[in-house]
Amino acid sequence: MVDTADSDSESERVITGLHTAGVQLVAGSITDLAGVTRAKYVPLRRLGAFADSGMGVSPSWSVFCVDSGIAFTPSIGVVGDLRIRIDPAEVRVIEDGLAWAPGGLYDQFGHPAPLCVRALLRAVEDRAAGMGLRVLMGAELECTMLGLDAGHATGHPWSPYGMRTSLDRSAFLVDLARTAERTGLAVEQLHTEYGHDQLEMSLAPADPVATADAVVLARIVIGRVAARHGLTISFSPVPFAGEAGNGAHLHLSLADAEGPLFSGGSGPHGLREGGGAAIGGVLQALPDLLAVYAGSVLSATRLQPGNWAGAAACWGLENREAAVRFVAATPGNPHGANVELKLIDPTANPYLAAACFLGSALRGVAAGTPLPDEVADDPSSAAPPPLPTGQAAVLNAMENSPIAAELLGPAMVEALIAVRRYELKTYGERPLAETCQALRLAWSC
Repeated sequence: MVDTADSDSESERVITGLHTAGVQLVAGSITDLAGVTRAKYVPLRRLGAFADSGMGVSPSWSVFCVDSGIAFTPSIGVVGDLRIRIDPAEVRVIEDGLAWAPGGLYDQFGHPAPLCVRALLRAVEDRAAGMGLRVLMGAELECTMLGLDAGHATGHPWSPYGMRTSLDRSAFLVDLARTAERTGLAVEQLHTEYGHDQLEMSLAPADPVATADAVVLARIVIGRVAARHGLTISFSPVPFAGEAGNGAHLHLSLADAEGPLFSGGSGPHGLREGGGAAIGGVLQALPDLLAVYAGSVLSATRLQPGNWAGAAACWGLENREAAVRFVAATPGNPHGANVELKLIDPTANPYLAAACFLGSALRGVAAGTPLPDEVADDPSSAAPPPLPTGQAAVLNAMENSPIAAELLGPAMVEALIAVRRYELKTYGERPLAETCQALRLAWSC
């Protein structure tokens, strides 16, 4: 519970600063289990109430689906009320007159609701601290720039990472960098990507909850800046059938009192025993957690060999076809050794994805899970353990998984499965091109 006097003082300080900045409305958002960000807005003078008691929402917010259908479960129906509460310390001005803050779901008594994804990630973060581990996570966001009609933004040939493709969008990129800086986003780099009209933003490492918050804020900022330049942004894993897809990779580093777990040891590429166990834990849990990382009806289309999407359940040094890419500590890596989980796509709830990534790593450290042999080349020739194929298999794997139940809790698993099964039932039999078009903007902010 929050000390009321301290909360009031913090809210008043924030309100004063936002009033000076010309803010009129404050948005508080959550990201649902379909990966869609939803929000409520209050006038600035109501920010204190938004932080202390919150704004009411139906429990159905937790089981909204990608097209705003509702996947009711035995425990979530039409009865009840929850509250979105924001953290006033995390309020950011995103454009003229409008500020935003990440929100959490709470019950009427001020306790985190069972399906509050932000509270779940905070609990995993606290678990790591209880194990004596310092955690940092970084994020990479891929998206596709579209025209206002949600079609291709450009018709001319595309040059991946090309100077021309970047300069053609220089006004947008400069505005994006300026706006990100103003909102407090720590952007590491921006570049055009392999896919036609594709853009990537990399965010600096931070604590897990802060990283997930930053992912949501980055999506908002990218979308709002794009609109100022006559563009629309797609965070679909496959915006157009037969074309490159978008990922949402997360990076993880761990350290204890003796130093980093992924460097300074006698294992492969400097891994310490705990670092190898962390990788082993992530890989062991991977088949059971795909419904979190890549659970959309479109995810399997992206998650294929040859797409550099991490479709193989293995690890390897700088191996972009492996699910876990190991980044060694070298002079060319200023952040030190870390592991990247490549198969995550933008349909994943960023809080859940981070919680599962970190949680499975901690599970590996605690159990001393063996590090599998490294795959040093294209995994297609190494026959690594197969991942579930098709979304029905992905959902069944999670539903029957003791690991998923341990990391997420039965209520979260039940709700996530319901949301994704609705999506599969609604869109799974449609032609791919039709589904791509229908969901192209579903995950945009």
